[in-house]
Amino acid sequence: MKLLSEASEYALRAVVWCAQYPNRTFKVREIAEHTQSAPGYLAKVLQSLAKAEILLTQRGSHGGFRLNRDSAELTAFDVIQAIDPIERLPGCPLGSAKHQNQLCPLHQRIDDATATVEQAFRDTTIADLIKHADEAASSCDALTAEQGEGVSGHKP
Repeated sequence: MKLLSEASEYALRAVVWCAQYPNRTFKVREIAEHTQSAPGYLAKVLQSLAKAEILLTQRGSHGGFRLNRDSAELTAFDVIQAIDPIERLPGCPLGSAKHQNQLCPLHQRIDDATATVEQAFRDTTIADLIKHADEAASSCDALTAEQGEGVSGHKP
């Protein structure tokens, strides 16, 4: 089971990338390169983000896409909902007459889990993702340096 669609994943990567450079405009190919996304598919995702006013689009030789919202206020949920909304269970998926007013225990648990995921994305700002990405990169750099030194503390 995949939690997010590929389009939502591309959207989050693109928004996080653009948010790191809030006043810059990027071409689709540049965003695709830095986010390891397929340019043709990413272009459609970026257009959807522009339609949702998460990104601004600018035409011309200096055109491209840039962030239109404050990364400290923009949430992962906002981005996901603009591309491929998280769907909650409105009623019994089996159409059972017994469950018209409430979900059965199984479907209630599924809906509860979906609500938890939804809340986690609501609680995560794009600024949070940038901050944690920087921290993770620092940790990875330190780990790589330690591994390069070997057991004796000297580089091989």
